[in-house]
Amino acid sequence: MTRINRPEGQENLEAEWLEPDAYGGFASGTVGTMRTRRYQALLLTATQPPAGRVVLVNGIEAWLDMNGTRIPLSMQRYAPDILYPDTSANLLSFDTDPWPTWQYRIDENTTVIAETFVAKETSETVLRWRIAQTTNNAIKLEVRPLLSGRDYHALHHENPAFSFDATLEGERVQWQPYGDLPTICATSNGAYQHAPDWYRNFCYVRERERGLDFTEDLATPGVFTFDLARGEAVLILHAHTGHEKPFDETATARAALLASRETERRAAFGSRLARSADAYVVRRNVGKTIIAGFPWFTDWGRDTFISMRGLLLASGRYQEAESILLEWADTISEGMVPNRFPDSGGLPEYNSVDASLWFVVAVHDYLATGHAHAATTSRLQRAVDAILDGYSRGTRFNIAADADGLLRAGVPGVQLTWMDAKAGDWVVTPRIGKPVEIQALWINALSIASAWNPRWQALRDQARASFAARFVDPDTHTLFDVVDADHAPGKIDHAIRPNQIFAVGGLPFALVDGEIARAVVEQVQTQLLTPLGLRTLAPSDPAYKAHYAGGVLERDGAYHEGTVWPWLIGPFVEAWVRVHGAAGARERFLTPLYDHLDHYGLDHISEVADADAPHVPGGTPFQAWSLAEFMRLDKLLGGT
Repeated sequence: MTRINRPEGQENLEAEWLEPDAYGGFASGTVGTMRTRRYQALLLTATQPPAGRVVLVNGIEAWLDMNGTRIPLSMQRYAPDILYPDTSANLLSFDTDPWPTWQYRIDENTTVIAETFVAKETSETVLRWRIAQTTNNAIKLEVRPLLSGRDYHALHHENPAFSFDATLEGERVQWQPYGDLPTICATSNGAYQHAPDWYRNFCYVRERERGLDFTEDLATPGVFTFDLARGEAVLILHAHTGHEKPFDETATARAALLASRETERRAAFGSRLARSADAYVVRRNVGKTIIAGFPWFTDWGRDTFISMRGLLLASGRYQEAESILLEWADTISEGMVPNRFPDSGGLPEYNSVDASLWFVVAVHDYLATGHAHAATTSRLQRAVDAILDGYSRGTRFNIAADADGLLRAGVPGVQLTWMDAKAGDWVVTPRIGKPVEIQALWINALSIASAWNPRWQALRDQARASFAARFVDPDTHTLFDVVDADHAPGKIDHAIRPNQIFAVGGLPFALVDGEIARAVVEQVQTQLLTPLGLRTLAPSDPAYKAHYAGGVLERDGAYHEGTVWPWLIGPFVEAWVRVHGAAGARERFLTPLYDHLDHYGLDHISEVADADAPHVPGGTPFQAWSLAEFMRLDKLLGGT
């Protein structure tokens, strides 16, 4: 796990940690403890798991009182850009093993340890402080919780409707800032003094960089005081949402019990990557699903099935993979699985051409493990047949097998492939027609289903022959990105993008080999490969964007027009190995990603990075398919 000694400098202090629960909620923050995003909080709860997320406790103010001298243990950033108090000089180290842990040197004789972890199954956030060494017997700790009570995409501002009322019972204090939100419960071994106040104008720099509103006011109902000289301080936060169970232990005993359980649970994963992978596996209904990324994504169909192969199958979590596949199998409509479920509930959205095909690939990989029972195998095979039935006959958004056996898809104004950026009515990369990776997925799906249903063999053979005849560029022997573009027969999109790599690697069955496979790998390596993944467009293209930055329009416009995506390193390296062999691949391609685990989103891999060096990471700091494809590669190349 990540350890940072003397974490001075903005990059280290603003590196982010993540502590998820099992329902889609989480705690997150920075090494320096100042919040840089609206999504960072100590108690962020999914009221409709894994969606319906609300922020209840955003953070804390923590101070030591040593003989009348106040020494801060938390740091805040206020608008316009003021850090106060600044604790960085006292911060000796930060570690994510076994959970976020800070070590502060208060003076030459006093060191204090602070810890934060989330008990995954019970959704309780545990905060603990203790003295590691001291010669001072008069050390008190004061902690002010900072509350909001808002949708996690929103921001909170001072208002008269906020209720500061507190209910005290033994070690427990409860607040309910707004009547339609869960009650916040805080259990501590300290003394609570009710002292309502507002803290105003917190500044979230990541939101400002994204061109969004970035200031917030938070309410603080009171202060917890602890005598650290007598033992550790404990503050446990949880929300009454319906899926948590009440506990009768004292705060100290409860924290010790949860710490013991979490230590054992985390140690069971055996590796850093496997433990990080567990963050994304959460509940949905009676089954499981995979969160696409933290902090702002929930579960998306495409991301779930791509991610499953690395997060679950590569680490032997077969039962959970089965649960997820069965849960999603029940959502098939007209041959399609949903692209996403809205955050606020409601009907799922069926607006992706590839999510259903990735489901088929995930089914193939799961069945290949040999862990499926006969009933599960039959049910999943029926689901695959239902998808191919819908696609071959025709379904939403003009998705259908064409006369040449290839899969056409697309209507104006709708983004159907993984290159799905849309700003207002502007679909940045519409790719209407017959995109190359969709054909690779389609032919793989037909090949997979042909193993148990011979009716798909003729269509597979026709599609494969049409692919070989229509997608190879006669000049370069590489592959076109889209043929019959905009549904115009013979119209070709010549853009050099990474999508062609799926014809060589990343899927169970390669569509090309020999000279064409070598040409594809060479072009992608020469023009698109970076240490963190593949660019989405060649730098020579007039539409190329070197940086993923700015407001919503600028970022969406760059999302797939050059921006690097780490998840694409998986299919690329698999293609490279198929062409060149595995010798040297692990050190060459995985070392930069191992290094990346210690930056940005600690122990995880970011969603995207700048197209130009130094490839500054961006997007979500914790992205499921980025980590998943890294894990799949790690196993493919001989990792554990």
